[in-house]
Amino acid sequence: MSFNVSADAYLRFMGRYSEPLAAQFADLAGVRPGHRALDVGCGPGALAAELVSRLGAGAVCAVEPSASFAAAAAQRLPGVDVRRSAAEQLPFGDGVFDVTLAQLVVHFMTDPVAGLREMGRVTGPGGVVAACVWDHAGGRSPVAPFWRAARELDPDADDESDLAGAREGDLARLCARAGLGPARAATLTVRVRHATFDEYWQPFTLGVGPAGAYAASLDPERRARLRERCRRLLPAEPVEIAATVWAVTCPT
Repeated sequence: MSFNVSADAYLRFMGRYSEPLAAQFADLAGVRPGHRALDVGCGPGALAAELVSRLGAGAVCAVEPSASFAAAAAQRLPGVDVRRSAAEQLPFGDGVFDVTLAQLVVHFMTDPVAGLREMGRVTGPGGVVAACVWDHAGGRSPVAPFWRAARELDPDADDESDLAGAREGDLARLCARAGLGPARAATLTVRVRHATFDEYWQPFTLGVGPAGAYAASLDPERRARLRERCRRLLPAEPVEIAATVWAVTCPT
């Protein structure tokens, strides 16, 4: 899945979830002063910003295949070494980092096992590789109400539940195939309040990710039906969403 959208569109779609998640994820990975860290698939920089707040810009590197996202991250985080690169071919030497993290990225890698293997390669002995993916299969992602509504109207809609790492145990199995150390599994949950239903819905119209692409593929009548079905599935305003990731940490 490519993200040929603006950084602003992505932030409006997922930023309010990824930014609070970043603090919990960095805690889980044990990020602390003195570490050198790599953010793999940094997007517009939510996790990288959290890493900078803990380690300083000079101790943080980031890679991102999307040109617009990489540019946005570099602009947001002066002093951070941001490079345009896929996870499967990281532009760093062996054992350079103390902690290498992929937040909400593994399921979008072209080859998740190769990407995780590369994350292990660039992480030194005694370091940590960490990854997390929304629990799409368990219906606990930020987009779960959207996909539930979509599948009620279109049972063939691809609801992201089959993406790599999106169900219990997937990430640990991928890490084992990548040759990483024994994975320690955890879940992390963020809670986000949307003042109105429209505030929740509007980002789906921006074409971001699989959900945005699906919404964009519908004609106006079918999109309006999906919107109303989604509204009925959600609680009364304000709309509060609890979203959970599967997460793993692997020692190197």
